Amino acid sequence: MTVPHGTPDAPRIAVRGEAHLEVDPEIARLGITIASRGKDRRTALDDLTRRNAHALALLKSYGDAVEHLETGSFSITPELKEHGRGERVHAHHGRVHITAELTDFTALGELTTRLADQELTTVDGPWWALRRDSPAYREARRQAVREAVQRAKEYAEALGTSLTALLELADIGAEGPEPRFVGKAARARSMAYEADTAATPLDLEPQRQHVHAQVDARFTMAPPRL
Repeated sequence: MTVPHGTPDAPRIAVRGEAHLEVDPEIARLGITIASRGKDRRTALDDLTRRNAHALALLKSYGDAVEHLETGSFSITPELKEHGRGERVHAHHGRVHITAELTDFTALGELTTRLADQELTTVDGPWWALRRDSPAYREARRQAVREAVQRAKEYAEALGTSLTALLELADIGAEGPEPRFVGKAARARSMAYEADTAATPLDLEPQRQHVHAQVDARFTMAPPRL
């Protein structure tokens, strides 16, 4: 696209405004994978159903601290004997995946530890994020615009003149960490036995989130006396 040039009567200034914020996360996500193994399909399925129900009950017991809860993939897979004729099944493996989204970080360490203490349960996370409509994004955009205006004013003042009009404001990146699984996450696995005593809750420190916004702005200014 061809960018129009200014004229001697209306010189043009083009600037870029940027903002970089570092803010506390608003969401922590956990990925919980529950497994089972049985000699026959029914045993594997029954064990998986029991463990899944126990994990869901534990998650729901935290009330509003768990803002969102959903079940993802589920599978029951036969394991064939390594040696032997025909399709002889050695065992069946069950697996179900749960995703939990928490907003109360004070309960996060205890919940993560209790989940990891369950039978054949793997816990991945936490993954820290901001909400899609987080005020941090809006504040970054405002700061980027203010910086663009201030920068243009400084250029105009350096020429002994002032801005007269805004021609264009282009949003070229109001970005931040999307609510996807990024960064380092802890992983905890439980063995197939019940612990005699409750495990000590993990001490999990929230990971600061980086928000970036960027705009291009074009202004006209009064003709300077050069």
